[in-house]
Amino acid sequence: MDAVAAVGLIRIAAAEVVLEPWQRPSDAWLVELGLDALMADVEAPSLPLLAGLTRGEYTRARELFGHVVDELGLLPQGPEELAEARWTAARWWAAEIVAHQIDPVRGAVLIRDQAAELGYPDVLRALVDPADDRPSVREGVPEGVLAAAREFLAAEERRNHRP
Repeated sequence: MDAVAAVGLIRIAAAEVVLEPWQRPSDAWLVELGLDALMADVEAPSLPLLAGLTRGEYTRARELFGHVVDELGLLPQGPEELAEARWTAARWWAAEIVAHQIDPVRGAVLIRDQAAELGYPDVLRALVDPADDRPSVREGVPEGVLAAAREFLAAEERRNHRP
């Protein structure tokens, strides 16, 4: 994971921390985000403390995560910044699918969470639709997701390099 993706995921989690309790990221996820960010060379004084929490210390995760968010200057965030963080996360997970670093179905589910918040744009729909939970569409899902991830990344590359 690179620093841009790590900070994007932290930005998303920061927005979700204030949601209803059943929608909030878990303490374990916050610690994992901290560890990913630390490994991606993101610098914030509280980041090593968050990343280093043991399972028995997870009750401190939200407090330390709040410090990390403040230290990175991620709040307040507007809808444009949050949307860009969601796109960054979708691109990163698509790249992980293509690199065979994440199971295609798991990656599609993670991308689906971001796509839902972005209003299911067509460019992401092709990536998340094959991972639908209905058994009738499960056959061939990994190959379909992999192909859709490749197409999505190619389209993003073309879009970013237009003259």
